[in-house]
Amino acid sequence: MDPGTDPSAGAFEGREHRLAVRVYYEDTDFTGVVYHANHVRYFERGRSDYLRLAGISHSALLERPDPCAFVITRLEVDFRAAARIDDALVVHTLYDTVKGPRMFIRQWVTRGADLIAEARVEAACITPQGRPRRPPPELVRLLAPRLLTARTP
Repeated sequence: MDPGTDPSAGAFEGREHRLAVRVYYEDTDFTGVVYHANHVRYFERGRSDYLRLAGISHSALLERPDPCAFVITRLEVDFRAAARIDDALVVHTLYDTVKGPRMFIRQWVTRGADLIAEARVEAACITPQGRPRRPPPELVRLLAPRLLTARTP
């Protein structure tokens, strides 16, 4: 199956990517509330599936003649409400800007109309040796239609 049509990868609504996530028992602590670190996992899934649907494959980036990957350099999370076992959540993701090697991303998790958590994320494009580098021009080109502002490498 083409990864761009995989229903588990969520969908775009304008600039925003939305990914449905169900809360399982394994996601919760002893009180039945989603353990705080699992929100970071939900955000990661949202960012990864955003890129996947935009036509950007993590494995393809590593297989390039000039391979690259991403690292999170900053993550701020504000928890607004508890999510609990069996909740149907939506992870919302917006890639806002690309500046040099950095990408600035906003994310939030909702349960219906309720805001559960929101994050501000800074990711950097790096070489396999961990050195910062500008994202490949093709990556920026694929992201450009959904960015607030794009600066091409």
